[in-house]
Amino acid sequence: MNQQLTLSELNQLIKNALLDAFPGTVWVVAEVSELKQNRSGHCYLELIEKEGNTISARSRATIWSYTYRMLKPYFETTTGQLFTEGIKVLVQATVEYHPAYGLSLNIKDIDPTYTVGDMAMQRKEIINRLKAEGVFEMNKELALPLVPQKIAVISSATAAGYQDFMNQLENNEYGFKFYTKLFEAYMQGAETVPSIINALDRIFAHDDFFDAVAIIRGGGATADLSSFDDYDLAMNITQFSLPVITGIGHEKDDTIIDLVAHTRMKTPTAVAEFFVNGVERYYERLLELENGIVQLTRETLDAKQEKLEQAAEALKYSVADFINFRQQQLNKRSNELQQNVSQFSFKKHNELSKLKHSLDSGLSVWFVEEKNNIGKKQRILRRVVGEAVFKENAKVNHQQDLLAGRVRNVLAKEHDRILINENSVRLLNPENVLKRGFTVTLKDGKIIKSSKDVKVGEKLETRFADGTVESKIIKKIRYGS
Repeated sequence: MNQQLTLSELNQLIKNALLDAFPGTVWVVAEVSELKQNRSGHCYLELIEKEGNTISARSRATIWSYTYRMLKPYFETTTGQLFTEGIKVLVQATVEYHPAYGLSLNIKDIDPTYTVGDMAMQRKEIINRLKAEGVFEMNKELALPLVPQKIAVISSATAAGYQDFMNQLENNEYGFKFYTKLFEAYMQGAETVPSIINALDRIFAHDDFFDAVAIIRGGGATADLSSFDDYDLAMNITQFSLPVITGIGHEKDDTIIDLVAHTRMKTPTAVAEFFVNGVERYYERLLELENGIVQLTRETLDAKQEKLEQAAEALKYSVADFINFRQQQLNKRSNELQQNVSQFSFKKHNELSKLKHSLDSGLSVWFVEEKNNIGKKQRILRRVVGEAVFKENAKVNHQQDLLAGRVRNVLAKEHDRILINENSVRLLNPENVLKRGFTVTLKDGKIIKSSKDVKVGEKLETRFADGTVESKIIKKIRYGS
């Protein structure tokens, strides 16, 4: 008959067998899946081993308070890594079996160099994986706006680094204005990675508003940086739609998110200076452009002023020559008119003198011939002579009136002609032409007489009586053939 054992007896046999098999300590490699510290300072862990994503082994472990107080700071100081879940460790432990609680490991010592090596290997694997997937440089390839002023900030609201960042940004010496929006996240501990990824997701919903993302932390223990060597967080940053600027306050080493971010700065203050300097460079460029435009404008105005003065001088001489030419023509025509009037008057005076002489001669002959008949025809002769004298006087008066009328008509016509010429000269004066609403159009200082002389896009100068304007041809229509 088989021996019957109670459960406690069986467990005792197992305990004795384990003591025989493991009389001393053993070094065990495992991953910490759970870690809890109670009020008395004891640390309770669950250690696992994985094959891929499957847990192939599991065991409870304990670090008593007096040992835990020494091992924890020693491990974190040496590795720069928090003693927490998710890390691989090499621990020295005794194998213990309690009849009521089962198997457990009592950790006596820990080798931090193993964890450092494992962390370095994991870090290298993450970097190589990101490069193999072709995403390592993606965020660096994004173009940072010339004036990044709308910044989404991922940080803890109570972090000193965040306060330093805002103070540096808001109190910059140039008075530049920035818009910032805090997307709060944990910056240390187990919640760091999911909270930062959540903040990125919230920013992505408004990525068309922001210019860049700043992830800032500032100060703190080196052990707190392990969260920033996470593959999922790095992957989110590499493929984020906005440039990511990091300033997690660690001077010695770059975390993986520093390596994949668009720009890595050492501290939150340096991140703020980075944005201020970006705006400053753009502001200085604007000042250079402003000075260049002012200088070019001055040079252009000087050149145009010189051309205008030359055109005005040329116009002055042209107008003077035109007036002199018209004055000479007017004087010439006036002299011709005076000569014509004098010749006409002289001619008419000679004709009148001849007519009078002829009349005197005829009367004398007639008086001589009729002298013998005076007596008997005295009354008839007196009447006839009186009639003849009356007729001749009337004829002479009529001729005088005709001559005077013709002279007056000629003088009036010549006077009207002089007035018309004077009015033509006055109307043709360029200044009066402009005052009547006409304009003069010039290109490069020359008068435009035909639409053939200009092209679409060329600049023209239109001169009015009270000033000039500049215009640009946008369309040209020609009439006729």
